[in-house]
Amino acid sequence: MIAEILSVGTELLMGQIANTDAQYVSRRLAELGVALYRHTAVGDNPARVKEALGEALSRADIVITTGGLGPTEDDLTKEMVAEYFGLEMQLHRPSLEAIEAFMARVGHPMGENNRKQAYFPVGALILPNACGTAPGCVVEAQGKAVAVLPGPPHELKDMFEKQLAPWLARRSGAHIESRFLRVFGIGESRLETMLKDLFHTDNPTLALYCGPGEVQARVSALAKDADAARAMIAPLEAEIRRRLGDAVYGEGADCSIEKTAFTLLKSRGETVTFAESCTGGLLAARLVGVPGASEVLGESHVTYADAAKARVLGVKPETLERYTAVSAECAREMAEGARRISGADWAVSTTGYAGPDGGADGTPVGTVFIAVAGKHGTQVKECHFRGQRAFIRTLAASWGFNMLRLEMEK
Repeated sequence: MIAEILSVGTELLMGQIANTDAQYVSRRLAELGVALYRHTAVGDNPARVKEALGEALSRADIVITTGGLGPTEDDLTKEMVAEYFGLEMQLHRPSLEAIEAFMARVGHPMGENNRKQAYFPVGALILPNACGTAPGCVVEAQGKAVAVLPGPPHELKDMFEKQLAPWLARRSGAHIESRFLRVFGIGESRLETMLKDLFHTDNPTLALYCGPGEVQARVSALAKDADAARAMIAPLEAEIRRRLGDAVYGEGADCSIEKTAFTLLKSRGETVTFAESCTGGLLAARLVGVPGASEVLGESHVTYADAAKARVLGVKPETLERYTAVSAECAREMAEGARRISGADWAVSTTGYAGPDGGADGTPVGTVFIAVAGKHGTQVKECHFRGQRAFIRTLAASWGFNMLRLEMEK
């Protein structure tokens, strides 16, 4: 089964929102064994929606549309599907009753435009919406199929999982399983060289996806069921882990370096604190973004000015004068000071030049020193990052978490 995704919404083309719907549907289609070759985004224009639909159906067995199911005049996805196949629109009374009940439940008046959401192409399979007022549908005609889904992500995901996924699974007759290995500290080009011979297999397959400071290695297998696919993945995954060693910090599409550090801290019953200069609280913010962060983080310090480094963390004035704030010596004293005043098991410090300017002594932008202090001593790393200010800060925070992870794993 070959599919295409047609995302409807002018806001997508204008960059007002990210197309997370297409990202989610793409991942789920792969897991269901449905081949996906193209994404298309089109604005809320009837002619262009119909044209894009026709082009997609000329290539694919099924087109999955997202968006354009709202109550306003420019929400016309269902109508364009009906027009393309030459079908009439008709009222689906159970959907109308569900919409009326929903509006009553939230205390909003039922308008005529909401009634529009209960009309569907004749013969469509209705997909009720448990989270909103826009039911979806599946239209099968002329040997093709169109699945029409709502745009709001929480509505789309609920409808896909509970209704469309089972429908697709019955038709695909295959299962694709994917394992995402998260790799930190090895660049994409070097990683490709290290794994070069593993890319030349048809099933399972290996692909790399680059992110800030890290790479995802995706291993996918096509089989009759999940167990068979996992059995095919296992040998290739084991070989990748053997070659990359501790550069593989976790697995899963939703894994992150800060979640991995949090999990290690929690499993050991240990705590961490941060002493941040150039990252400006980014390490703490990312860890706090992990549910349960209060179990491992009690306090954190942003000491941007030299005076704050000395007053709060106890960095020696002579260290600042002799080596400057952007130095291995300062990073070491920041981490050790933060660990001392907080009583935490671990402390991570960052100090450097994120931009736009470097040091007065010619030290270039992107020079960052990161230190991790623990009961067995302090490790300091000098990093040289390239990019814009925000990117350098992101990389510095990620490297801080990775250094913490590696020190805990020793």
